[in-house]
Amino acid sequence: MVRRTLAGLSLVVAVGVAAQGAEARTRDVAGSALRAAASTTPTFAISGRGWGHGVGMSQWGAYGFAQRGLGYQRIVTHYYRGTTLGRAPVARVRVLLAVGRRSVNIASDQPFRVRDATGEQFELDARAYAFGTGFKINVDRTKPRPLTGPLVFTSGTAPLRLNGKRYRGSFEVAAEKGTLRVVNTLGLEAYLYGVVPDEVPHAWPAEALKAQAVVARSYALAVRKSGPFDLYADTRSQVYNGLDAEEPQTNAAVNATAKQVLLYGGKVATTFFFSTSGGRTANVAHVWSSAPVPYLVSVPDPYDSASPHHAWGPYPFTAAKLAKTLRAKGPILDVRTAVNASARVDRVVAVTAQGETSMSGSDIRRSFGLRSTWFRVGVLALDRPVKPVPYGESVQLTGTARDLPAVTLEQRASGTVWEKASAVASGSGGRFAVPVKPLASTEYRLASGLVRSGGVRVAVAPVVRLTPPRTPTSLRGSVRPALAGATVTIQRKAGSAWTRVATATLDGAGGFEARLQLTPGTYRAHIAPTRGFGAAVSPPLDVVQ
Repeated sequence: MVRRTLAGLSLVVAVGVAAQGAEARTRDVAGSALRAAASTTPTFAISGRGWGHGVGMSQWGAYGFAQRGLGYQRIVTHYYRGTTLGRAPVARVRVLLAVGRRSVNIASDQPFRVRDATGEQFELDARAYAFGTGFKINVDRTKPRPLTGPLVFTSGTAPLRLNGKRYRGSFEVAAEKGTLRVVNTLGLEAYLYGVVPDEVPHAWPAEALKAQAVVARSYALAVRKSGPFDLYADTRSQVYNGLDAEEPQTNAAVNATAKQVLLYGGKVATTFFFSTSGGRTANVAHVWSSAPVPYLVSVPDPYDSASPHHAWGPYPFTAAKLAKTLRAKGPILDVRTAVNASARVDRVVAVTAQGETSMSGSDIRRSFGLRSTWFRVGVLALDRPVKPVPYGESVQLTGTARDLPAVTLEQRASGTVWEKASAVASGSGGRFAVPVKPLASTEYRLASGLVRSGGVRVAVAPVVRLTPPRTPTSLRGSVRPALAGATVTIQRKAGSAWTRVATATLDGAGGFEARLQLTPGTYRAHIAPTRGFGAAVSPPLDVVQ
């Protein structure tokens, strides 16, 4: 304590001592520790890799291998471990082109033939013939007559057309439950002519096209159905669009690998394939929860980076949308992903105040229209600061940044634009702490690509100090930063309340002098929010008789 005698008044001035006691709580409003009362509502974003189920050959990966000079034999055996090339056991296939039709239109640009179920054959002119389940066809150039189904149409010197689309081979048209079914019978290689160009771009390297031809041939034979047809013409088997889809480059690839299939244990391998792996294929047991298949295991796929789907996202999703999809009870506070050894997601777990709910990775993929199950649910959230920061001090801004690339902290002072403040390096569980030193009250947010978190405002409070009085008629002090022209209020404690006893105006250096008659008691200086700064008070000053 410092004792001074001023004009007959004995004053004991205690500066900063009381601040260590009960009054310290007032000073602590502007304490240097930035604590979080609660996080902002999290922002969720999904990013991932690849396109497709991930099992077997990645088509873009095969493209990358071919660009680097590998032949198709090396390519296919890389993706299907333990398989060998062998001869196809089947030469012809039957492809379902249409089902459930009330009528069909079959034509050719040259004369062609039709044979009915009795074995009778009719020559048909080069034109279109439309008919329904009664199989009434004008075969004798007079009037339509009913034939006995099923009917088999064979081409002459020009291919057949079904509803305007050209196909190689023959058509069998049969009645089925009051509608028509059309099956295209043709050679296995001719079938592949119409498959390969719809699976990969025909301008790709020749070895990649050959790899696709072998894989498509093997898959077609491995998944053949029993009954009136072997294969669908869509993704239930493979996309097949007939002669109109053919390209010289893919036809050449089919011819160069004619009759070659992949075998495992003497049987044709089920050679699943897909677009893009993202860097590693998936084990079949991790995708469809099936029994392990020795040749359908997860393998490195180092060269699919040319694919536009190699990496994608992040795509933001609101907590509300995630909660609705996951049927979560209450607002989602966090999301966790359970990942298998193939880097794909087994389950997504949503955490709420009421508990946890979960959904399979494949269901999440379907619900959100994702390209694969190789994804992560990223989280961005900043903790809300509950105390202003004293001017000139650094503080730790904390939060969560998990499973999102290149996260940065952005800042915006009043009246300015958002700009990068610093990179964010997350630790365990995605938690981070970034030091910041705002010179005025500032907004902060997290950013990753086009994804942004909710913002938080860090209030900066001026540093206010009172100096021991030299006379009993004034109090002096200072404010940093120098807020010239701002008003400072001198307050005296009365019981548990503070009452105003004087005011002063800050000069250009941030100093002030308030005129008042000092009496024993506790005083402090207060400055109201101004110019982007929060309110602040000085440590209390005790004046004792």
